[in-house]
Amino acid sequence: MTSVATPAVSASPLTDRISLADIARAHDVRFILATFVDMTGKPCAKLVPVEAADELEAGAMGFAGYAAGLIGQKPQDADLIAVPDLASFTPVPFIKEGLAIIHCDPHVNGQPWPYAPRVILKNTLARLADQGMQAKIGAEVEYFLVNRNDDGTLSTADARDDSPRPCYDARGVTRMYDHLTSISEAMNGLGWGNYANDHEDAAGQFEQNFNYADALTTADRVVTLRYILNILAEQRGMTATFMPKPFTDRTGTGLHFHLSLWSGAEALFPGDDSGDGSGADDGGRGLGLSGLAYSFIAGILEHAPALQAFLAPTVNSYKRSGATTSSSGATWSPRKASFGGNDRTHMIRVPDNKRIELRSGDGSANPYLAIATAISAGLDGVEKAADPGLPSGPGESKPDAHLLPATLLHAVEALRRDPVILASLSGDAEIGRYYADAKEEEFLSWHNQVSDWEIRTYLTSI
Repeated sequence: MTSVATPAVSASPLTDRISLADIARAHDVRFILATFVDMTGKPCAKLVPVEAADELEAGAMGFAGYAAGLIGQKPQDADLIAVPDLASFTPVPFIKEGLAIIHCDPHVNGQPWPYAPRVILKNTLARLADQGMQAKIGAEVEYFLVNRNDDGTLSTADARDDSPRPCYDARGVTRMYDHLTSISEAMNGLGWGNYANDHEDAAGQFEQNFNYADALTTADRVVTLRYILNILAEQRGMTATFMPKPFTDRTGTGLHFHLSLWSGAEALFPGDDSGDGSGADDGGRGLGLSGLAYSFIAGILEHAPALQAFLAPTVNSYKRSGATTSSSGATWSPRKASFGGNDRTHMIRVPDNKRIELRSGDGSANPYLAIATAISAGLDGVEKAADPGLPSGPGESKPDAHLLPATLLHAVEALRRDPVILASLSGDAEIGRYYADAKEEEFLSWHNQVSDWEIRTYLTSI
């Protein structure tokens, strides 16, 4: 996971291999957070002393899966066993001296647990590999820095950050210099290649970017970065939130993914001419993509309503995607399943001929599930040689383009009607139904709460 320059790690003389304990000691790590996420994206972990690293590596660390969260278990089920992926070992001394994180694949009874998000993504990538392809992914992680007031309301952590159009404001970035630079230095120290840190479109909102990588590495890094942001913000008395729409009148928080397919060192998305759109397989669309890339786009567009159950997986998500405007004048959230060129109003933006940007995801998305289902949708398009037609013009969409779901319940219903996406979680539609049922329950739990809006609207209306 990390390309940080590290001390040389020697194999144990007893086993003639490099163990987790060897890696930890080479980095002066004393404790390891053995981490996995549930389907909601909540990070679950045990803090393991380096003296017990061998037991962790041998599969001796059990979790009560039902207690961990939404991960397909009942109270009576056998333990989830956290099996660490040594390639994901990440020292985080900027959090606590001597601490590291390692991402784990939950197993049950000796087999990878098919409900575990990281396992789901690995299963999808294995299917992709069977077709001779690999996915590379970039992620744009947006978030708000807020304070929670005594009355339960939220306020911007930087009280001076109150402009209706603060995007790229140099003063707002400077006031948050200590926080932003600490995150940047952490990412660069891990070898992630942080290349930009900016004030986003809403007061209190920021984005910090790192280089793209293979799909699993990027998903791990999104989870790790969220953890780093949460902890370092807390240490400065702030809350970092990835809630899609914490403020009614402000732009919401996205999680945009840049996707490309490769065959070894060969990029598969550029068209034959690798540039100006005149290649034989571009079909006159002018974006310079290959036929495979267009079919991949077509698959995502076809399955877009069901995908939103994973790209926008909370009740609050649809306050963002359903907004008609914000204080800045734009929501930056697509309403329809459209694609086009370098235009941020589309669900799929094509900034160049090497990648596509999927823009309908928000800050609450589980990166493993979002990437896995998007790849599955795209692969379905590739397998069917689907054609997305001509790209839409700036700010436009086709009359027959799918409307994205209006609420989480609409997204759940779309998921249940889509057999491809329903079966995209480890190839098992039952897992898709489990997820859909949980999300329907989440929607109804919210729906059953009486809100202030209802009191104001209905108390004396009749």
